[in-house]
Amino acid sequence: MSDNNANLTVGGESKDYAIMDGTVGPQVIDVRKLYANTGMFTYDPGFTSTASCESGLTYIDGDEGILLHRGYPIGQLAEQSSFMEVCYLLLNGELPSAKELAEFTTTITRHTMVHEQLTTFYRGFRRDAHPMAIMCGVVGALSAFYHDSTDINDPAQRTIASHRLIAKMPTIAAMAYKYSVGQPFVYPRNDLSYTANFLRMTFSVPAEEYEPDPVIVDAMDKIFILHADHEQNASTSTVRLAGSSGANPFACIAAGIACLWGPAHGGANEAALNMLREIGTVDRIPEYIARAKNKDDPFRLMGFGHRVYKNYDPRATVMQKTAKDVLEKLGVNDPVFDVAKELEKIALNDPYFVEKKLYPNVDFYSGVILSAIGFPTEMFTVLFALARTVGWVAQWNEMISDPAQKIGRPRQLYTGPTQRDYVPVDKR
Repeated sequence: MSDNNANLTVGGESKDYAIMDGTVGPQVIDVRKLYANTGMFTYDPGFTSTASCESGLTYIDGDEGILLHRGYPIGQLAEQSSFMEVCYLLLNGELPSAKELAEFTTTITRHTMVHEQLTTFYRGFRRDAHPMAIMCGVVGALSAFYHDSTDINDPAQRTIASHRLIAKMPTIAAMAYKYSVGQPFVYPRNDLSYTANFLRMTFSVPAEEYEPDPVIVDAMDKIFILHADHEQNASTSTVRLAGSSGANPFACIAAGIACLWGPAHGGANEAALNMLREIGTVDRIPEYIARAKNKDDPFRLMGFGHRVYKNYDPRATVMQKTAKDVLEKLGVNDPVFDVAKELEKIALNDPYFVEKKLYPNVDFYSGVILSAIGFPTEMFTVLFALARTVGWVAQWNEMISDPAQKIGRPRQLYTGPTQRDYVPVDKR
């Protein structure tokens, strides 16, 4: 708590409101007593100026292009750590020792299988169902199979549910893909890493074994790390809001998946890849740059700019190098990547984009990588959900453990009719 207060005068009466300090970042004004003191609420569509919770998980400085998980820069984690390490870090607050990491990895590995009855649940979906639709349904259905980990007041059950969600999400995602392409499900293998296991379950078939390439495994692991958590975004806020009612963890994560499905949130990398494909070749870039600058043209550069980052997205730096490694390893001479590199170069030096701070974000390159590996575009958001599950779970656990937590209940500025009397239908 800061020594200073914010003073607000309403109707000639002044009240002080405490100013709170975080460990880093802007101060916040505690307005919890605003309604009691003034009879008024604040109006903040999208909650862009409202801190909805207190959290020690992830910090973003959009102006400086900084993203920290438990204090560790995302670039260091992506380049030097592993997804399992980052999962442990987000869940427990500290990086694990070698022994702790081995035990945690073993625990997650032993939870990767799903209940066999879930395979019949998949067959209830149409063959052409979107994988995200399947993910929403299947993850929500987990609460019907794992009754021993739905009591949110039991810390042991919360831990088991957290481990199950992180462990089973790759299996569920791979099964959603297999179902959509009409191939048999592939069961997990305990001798493979988390990421290698997912790739094998996705691309292996009974007639031909899939051997995960270390370069591809490393690229996917980095993608998972870069998407693990991102503070109080729309889907994370949805998980917290659902959890604030006391809903079980499986239902909360299903709610997060549903929110992530929105094209303004989880579908950005698909939109960026489609844009690069539309441009097609490097020589057509000037035409599309001109269109992007024309306010009367509906065309927009996808994969540039960010709701939070007003500087270069720190995740994009890792993605650019990873894209180069993947395309070289696979021997892909993709004109889309050539377009991406040239478009980035032009935009970073064009006064129009610099002035508007339209820097490349993580979605600009991730779609190129996923497409090169072999994922269809409808799987992109599924992979996002897979990676973000650990962030959702960590945020949910933090919320449940917070003594200041209350059920979410946003207020509104009502602009509808005032009270009026009912008129019988024959007199209207």
